[in-house]
Amino acid sequence: MMKIVYAAVAVLMLAVTGCTTAEQTGTVGAVGGALVGSAVGGTQGALIGAVAGGVGGYLIGRTADGRCQYRTRDGRTVYDRCY
Repeated sequence: MMKIVYAAVAVLMLAVTGCTTAEQTGTVGAVGGALVGSAVGGTQGALIGAVAGGVGGYLIGRTADGRCQYRTRDGRTVYDRCY
């Protein structure tokens, strides 16, 4: 079981390094879903969890546009790239 966890962490670290937000959240969702699915339902559960987590993570990440809301000193609200 620990080998699976180490492999999942290694794949996650490599996959997230140069991706868009949607791809990053999809990868995190797939790895998280696979870990939960394997703990609950074995190999078949891991596959179902990876697919469900990947799709859910991608859809959530696609809605994030990379812009954040900031408030200036004079009270105005501006939208700019997240830092």
